[in-house]
Amino acid sequence: MKQVTTVLAIALLMASCNQFDKSKSGMPYKITKGGNSTLLKNGQFVKFNLEFKLGAKDSILNSSFGHLPNYMKYDSAQLGKYNFTEVLPKCAVGDKMEFTLSIDSLKSMGMIPEYNKVFTKGDVIKGKMEIISVFSDEKLIEADYKKEVEQEKQKEIKELETYMSSKGIKAQKTPGGAFVEISTPGDMTLKADSGKQATVLYKGYTTDGKVFDSNMDKPGMPPFNVVVGAKSVIPGWDEGLRFFGKGTKGRILVPAMLAYGQQGAGAAIKPFTNLVFDVQVVDVTTPPPPPPAKPNPMEMPQQAPPAKK
Repeated sequence: MKQVTTVLAIALLMASCNQFDKSKSGMPYKITKGGNSTLLKNGQFVKFNLEFKLGAKDSILNSSFGHLPNYMKYDSAQLGKYNFTEVLPKCAVGDKMEFTLSIDSLKSMGMIPEYNKVFTKGDVIKGKMEIISVFSDEKLIEADYKKEVEQEKQKEIKELETYMSSKGIKAQKTPGGAFVEISTPGDMTLKADSGKQATVLYKGYTTDGKVFDSNMDKPGMPPFNVVVGAKSVIPGWDEGLRFFGKGTKGRILVPAMLAYGQQGAGAAIKPFTNLVFDVQVVDVTTPPPPPPAKPNPMEMPQQAPPAKK
């Protein structure tokens, strides 16, 4: 009987440890304390990791763990509703939080317009976050962010180097950290240098071979015009195209932080995804001059000063 009582007590203790509280808006959450009793203070800049998983498929929607952390300014008067920020007043540096978001609740609150293939009726989003550190000065957090960005980029560069080694790709490294492999040299007297317009055929894919965009071998699909250095494309392209001339064929390999970074781009390009582009520069020309600026009808025309009598 004593043994049964002991087993029951242990079971109840474990169950209580796994219980979730509920925020004011009804979000289930659980905080695992990290040993620091000093709670967050207004005005502090918080550095934290955050992850969202889709409950039914247990697939990651977004995660900063192992990548670039998140940053935010903590203000207890402007906390969110039905998200992890609602519970931040109870947190300190080192604390970890688990929380669950109901898709149905998100829809009823207008946070999700409609059910779709990703967010289905009755499903949940499982979240977790961890507070890494806090900063009192904005300059300190800016310096820390730059350091984290560089660390993430160097990590991605190493991943691309491993990928290139496995594929036997020999490439040149651009100043920013992209890689360029030239398979067919072109006319480098017509180089896609800064300020020039490159007319490009391309195929973009992830390092696991999944194509996300292409205008190659597609009848009726026009080449893509890009003015090099105008920052109208991802930084990896702006750097990589400078190694191409008219008629050059090759490949540009782009670390995520020189592509779509922590945001990703739609369902095809997830956050922190390194990209590869097969590229052919069809032509290099001087771009046409920009169209003249249209007058703003809201601005009053300048009047000439009255003539002296």
